[in-house]
Amino acid sequence: MAKRTARSSQLRFAAKLLFQFRVVFKGRSNQRRLCEERILVIGASSAEIAHRIALRKGRKSEHHYENNGGGMVHVEFVGILDLMHLGVECDPDEVWYDFRRVLLPKERASRLIPPKGKLSALWKSGPPWKGGL
Repeated sequence: MAKRTARSSQLRFAAKLLFQFRVVFKGRSNQRRLCEERILVIGASSAEIAHRIALRKGRKSEHHYENNGGGMVHVEFVGILDLMHLGVECDPDEVWYDFRRVLLPKERASRLIPPKGKLSALWKSGPPWKGGL
């Protein structure tokens, strides 16, 4: 049986959404675009309803702004990459999981796991991409 939250009878889902940052400068859009994968936790009574909620939230997140170089940046929802039911296998604080086969992960940990300073929340010199949007 699926795990339900204590506060309601809703199931927990995680939706991985894809967004693109499309820059228009002098009437032309860039072709190689910075993309964002965003994970949302959604409470819904079914996967179909969670899917509709994820689509609505993705579309509502679209916006645009002018960057420092005078280009217009359009943050556009591309679609849903995955929708996962967070069932009994997940602890309450888990929002995503993924399985993959990796050659000797423990033995190669120093190459697979980034140093602390490269973790997103701990960037010392800003994001790893060069320049602005």
